[in-house]
Amino acid sequence: MIYVFDTCPLITMFTYYYKRRFPSLWEKFDSMMGEKRIISTRENFREIETQNEDLYQWARSNKEIFQPPDADEAAFITQIYSIPHFRSNIEQQKLWKGGINADSFVIAKAFIKKGTVVTGEKKKPNAAKIPNICDHFHIPCLDLESFMEKENWTF
Repeated sequence: MIYVFDTCPLITMFTYYYKRRFPSLWEKFDSMMGEKRIISTRENFREIETQNEDLYQWARSNKEIFQPPDADEAAFITQIYSIPHFRSNIEQQKLWKGGINADSFVIAKAFIKKGTVVTGEKKKPNAAKIPNICDHFHIPCLDLESFMEKENWTF
């Protein structure tokens, strides 16, 4: 199983699961990255550049997991935004300020790789959040704790 990580669960890991205090979690996480079972997107890397310095340094050291989109993923992003309701996923403030919106790239990568999205977003009725879009396209979507449960991680 491939997991495509959004930025939020990575921020959560670096905020609450310190490497020095949770070494077995990080050993498992690093092992899955080495097996290419945990990936992310180039756009998530760009979001991380403005976040926690420790997370940014980690991302720079593990840049290979932050993959650029391929043509199939780009085509799928077009499918996502062909649905008018999902266009609201692109936050106007980010567009005006030239910000990064990685959501559609994460979803597209999971769809093309037949993977599972890992995000911090929650499904909300009639929303254009990652879990809602994943549900529409039948893409598995988990939060960080559900990911750990699915992998049978205990600490």
